[in-house]
Amino acid sequence: MQASSLIQLIWLASPALPVGGFSYSEGLESAVESAGVTSEDAAASWISDQLHLTLARGDLAVMAQAIPAWRAGDLERIKQLNDWVLQTRETSEFRAQTEQMGRSLIEWLRNHDGANAAHIQACAALPPTYPVAFALAASQTAADARDCLLAYAFGWAENMMQAALKSVPLGQGAGQRILARLSREIPPAVETALTLPDDERQAFSPMLAILSSQHETQYSRLFRS
Repeated sequence: MQASSLIQLIWLASPALPVGGFSYSEGLESAVESAGVTSEDAAASWISDQLHLTLARGDLAVMAQAIPAWRAGDLERIKQLNDWVLQTRETSEFRAQTEQMGRSLIEWLRNHDGANAAHIQACAALPPTYPVAFALAASQTAADARDCLLAYAFGWAENMMQAALKSVPLGQGAGQRILARLSREIPPAVETALTLPDDERQAFSPMLAILSSQHETQYSRLFRS
């Protein structure tokens, strides 16, 4: 991979990217409240389950198809993928998150040198979801789809680890052990995402949807809903 592409992917995966990912727990805060996620091992297992059950089979699979579609200028395919993300978000909280982060990433791209202005405009008009907007940003690099998905998944893992530290709560050492486990599990999750056709891509996770719904009205919470 070219050095410039590697730096761009590190930048996109960074928690410092101003898209607000740090402000969401994606159901974890509710799981701490009502599903027994109260220890390092429980938090690590819960996040691992979400990696394989939802991220790999949903957002990562969308990105695996959206990156080549952006590079080919296939805007009809992009709209299909974006619509799928919107239609399969199971709670208003999850839909609001992907829309807010998508908009924020598009605004970041508008100020980013080398971005394709026509594609940014097309994405902004959808309106964009986060995996489709991230795919647009990643498509501007020379990195292959696998490396782009690895970067996305690691950025997601960092945010989830930080959410666990704040909501369980846990110490920094525990957070690093969780991240080490997720780092081992991300590559096979990405391989799964790369092989999924349209009719096998899915975002069905009923217990996660219940936790997200509960979080929308949770009395005391740190994270956005």
